[in-house]
Amino acid sequence: MTRTFLLQPLMRAALAAVSLAATTSGAQPAPPAPATKATAAEAKQFTEKLNADLKQLWTRQATAEWIKSTYITDDTERNAASVNEEVMAYVNGAIKDSRRFDGLKLDPETARLLHLLRVSQTLPAPANAAQRSELAATAAKLDGMYGKGKYCGKDGKAKCRDLGELSDVMAQSRDEAALLDAWQGWHAISRPMRPLYTQLVSLSNAGAKDIGFNDLGTLWRSGYDMPPADFEKEAQRLWGQVKPMYDELHCYVRGRLAKQYGEAKVPAGKPIPAHLLGNMWAQEWNNIYPLVEPFPGQASLDVDAALVKQGYDAQKMVRLGEKFFTSLGLKPLPPTFWERSQFTKPKDRDVVCHASAWDVTYDNDVRIKMCIKPTEEDLVTIHHELGHDYYYSYYYKLPVLFQAGANDGFHEAIGDALTLSITPAYLQQAGLLSAVEKNDKNVINLQLKDALEKVAFLPFGLLVDQWRWDVFSGKVKPADYNKTWWALRQKYQGVSAPSARTEQDFDPGAKYHVPANVPYTRYFLARILQFQFHKSLCEAAGIQGPLNECSVYGNKAAGQRLQAMLELGASKPWPEALAAMTGGRQMDATPMLEYFAPLRRWLQEQNKGQKCGW
Repeated sequence: MTRTFLLQPLMRAALAAVSLAATTSGAQPAPPAPATKATAAEAKQFTEKLNADLKQLWTRQATAEWIKSTYITDDTERNAASVNEEVMAYVNGAIKDSRRFDGLKLDPETARLLHLLRVSQTLPAPANAAQRSELAATAAKLDGMYGKGKYCGKDGKAKCRDLGELSDVMAQSRDEAALLDAWQGWHAISRPMRPLYTQLVSLSNAGAKDIGFNDLGTLWRSGYDMPPADFEKEAQRLWGQVKPMYDELHCYVRGRLAKQYGEAKVPAGKPIPAHLLGNMWAQEWNNIYPLVEPFPGQASLDVDAALVKQGYDAQKMVRLGEKFFTSLGLKPLPPTFWERSQFTKPKDRDVVCHASAWDVTYDNDVRIKMCIKPTEEDLVTIHHELGHDYYYSYYYKLPVLFQAGANDGFHEAIGDALTLSITPAYLQQAGLLSAVEKNDKNVINLQLKDALEKVAFLPFGLLVDQWRWDVFSGKVKPADYNKTWWALRQKYQGVSAPSARTEQDFDPGAKYHVPANVPYTRYFLARILQFQFHKSLCEAAGIQGPLNECSVYGNKAAGQRLQAMLELGASKPWPEALAAMTGGRQMDATPMLEYFAPLRRWLQEQNKGQKCGW
């Protein structure tokens, strides 16, 4: 299935991680460690007070961030920055104070809470008050610059277009010049971010060092219940499992694009120009499906047309998504979800349209924030975001530090695992597809459509943080930001910049998660985990046959297995949560390879005699 964002950012996890504090709540940074030796009992009391404080503080922060994202003004940016600064101070103080319990024999729950506190921040605050204030303001400014980004033509006098409008061009146009113009226009909005991002790196690294990490990337990699270096190896191991499948898809797609745009534009054996893949970041290629469709004239998979024809508005699409979850025996969304969510783009103000899921009060105040259009892409994104919300809804009674995914890839994978059950048979049930004859050609058509989103995304999902980890560590200097970005794009994705780029550009900033400081490896892990989850749910449902044909829609046994994992939140290390779902304790791409086995056999046949690779 398809989605613009890759899965859209888990704003709630970003918020919980951005760490904050509140003065009006009465909560203050923890006092300096006492001279007397700390005890296990004091550690337990510390975590109890910490969870109570954080729930209050993070609610204030999430409220400010929600307002800022749904009503972008200088005032709402300043308000959010102020709250963030205060919370940074609290969490920083709490982390430092918690170090007095190092070395104590603690009960498992207390020990895990202290560990999660230490790795909870994606944007740790420096101890220095002036630097802390500067970091909060810089982060808010970068986020706002992205949200307000518009392209008004090369001369600045054309009709201004925002990311949504430019993305429509990337998705729908087959005019190479128009695609290049839209691509260059959006990537120009990030140039002014470059000095601010350099500041963000320096200040957040200072904050990471203040709480005992070498740099921000080391802190991020420490959140996976294994040493950071081991996690890097784990990510590369998983990439090694899926790279051959990606290479096969790349080779086939490049050959088809050469027929559309000419071999001079898309030469064999070379990277694919990034503006020709249907997406602003070339991260998912589903929008070019009509250009690469294996068997034109087979059964229609045009869900977009059915949504429009049947009058699906935003709320009706979300109701359809909710029905999928409730069919598994999960509870309906609370009434406040329907009252407080943003489903469509307001006409009277700037908002962040990038899809995200929230629990604003950490008390089942679940919401989504989207600018929904009647497309299959948005229908799948809705399922994804509701996956976050259902995770929140099943763990919200846990201590607030446990209100997170087992690892951040789990949160992203839940909704996507269920979208794998959006099979043609289900879409027929929903009335969004007419009867689809089951034959080998239809299977290949559908699998390629899925692969253009799920397989094509894998290298991009990995490389965004590969770039940031090297930036945070100092391996990549500011003078080489853009050069290194495109070197990684070519190495992992086999795509190239469509026009000359220099260090005046800051192309990483044209991707939301970079200026918003949202870690990205979670999306790569989610692409792997969703197939593990899907296979496990199909097994729980007792469904036999090819994995790509399984739909667990309506199966309560599958829902029970899913709920058992959701309820754990982050209270156990992720291998235990994975075992609750799958019976195994290691992330594994084998189910993904199994799912796409029919397509891979077909691609290998198509690519015979082609000059693959780049």
